[in-house]
Amino acid sequence: MSFELITMGRLGIDLYPLQSGVALGSVTSFGRFLGGSAANVAVAAARHGRRTALISRTGADDFGRFLRDELERLGVSSRFVSTVEWLPTPITFCEIHPPDHFPITFYRYPKAPDMEIEPDELDEEAIAGADLFWITTTGLSQEPSRSAHHRAVESRGEGRLTVLDLDYREQFWSSAEEAREELAAVLPEVDIVVGNLAECEVAVAESDPERAGWALLDRGPTTAIVKLGPDGVLGFDSSGVVPVPPVEVEVVNGLGAGDAFGGALCHGLLAGWVLGRTLEFANTAGAIVASRLECSTAMPHTEEVIAAMPRR
Repeated sequence: MSFELITMGRLGIDLYPLQSGVALGSVTSFGRFLGGSAANVAVAAARHGRRTALISRTGADDFGRFLRDELERLGVSSRFVSTVEWLPTPITFCEIHPPDHFPITFYRYPKAPDMEIEPDELDEEAIAGADLFWITTTGLSQEPSRSAHHRAVESRGEGRLTVLDLDYREQFWSSAEEAREELAAVLPEVDIVVGNLAECEVAVAESDPERAGWALLDRGPTTAIVKLGPDGVLGFDSSGVVPVPPVEVEVVNGLGAGDAFGGALCHGLLAGWVLGRTLEFANTAGAIVASRLECSTAMPHTEEVIAAMPRR
């Protein structure tokens, strides 16, 4: 079976508090969900009918079995998800303080299994044959995952799109400068780069949205996407700048919005839409998920996104 989209990277358990506005130590009950940015993007794209798969690893424990089963239930192939016998499946806690404060606590100790993806375990034929391949900056933060990501990108076929999600988490790096150095090596190898303004600043040391977008293009990608949260999104390509205004919603949990955006972005790219339509669709998908508690299980279907898109 060939895949339209293969994502590579984080996979774990998300524990979301069922009480809003409460500090983590005072929460009395949690909901358990599939989590991890790469996994969530794959789920989001599957909701739009795309044939998707994830490359990752879990612990050889009950949480790992749950995640592999949940991927399949949500329409994502777990064929490339292997186990690490000596590491536990990671857990991530978050706090819910709408509209814009959602602190995350990662339990990825002593190391997350998805950082143990080995170059030699990759199915390079499947990676080369996928129409779209999605990686994240987190996967570059440690070996052997870093080498595996470079091997995967190098194996991509001609005319196939590769997307880098900047997805910078400072907990996984010794410094922003270390991350910038690793990004400098991979940016020339990808076609599309996407991230919020803070992540773009880590990548290219620019805090102005337009300067950041053009600086990303100067590093090699043909398209750069700068997400501005409540101010919308900017797309950059050879034709210029494409501004897309925000979609107003009452925010419940902003943590899944970026992954919903990513999965919808993949759908638009695979459909061959122009950049403006793709970004409007992705921005609306992200807004829908920001209005919900969950992330993976909250991803919208195509018809729901189209119905919610602003009419101009």
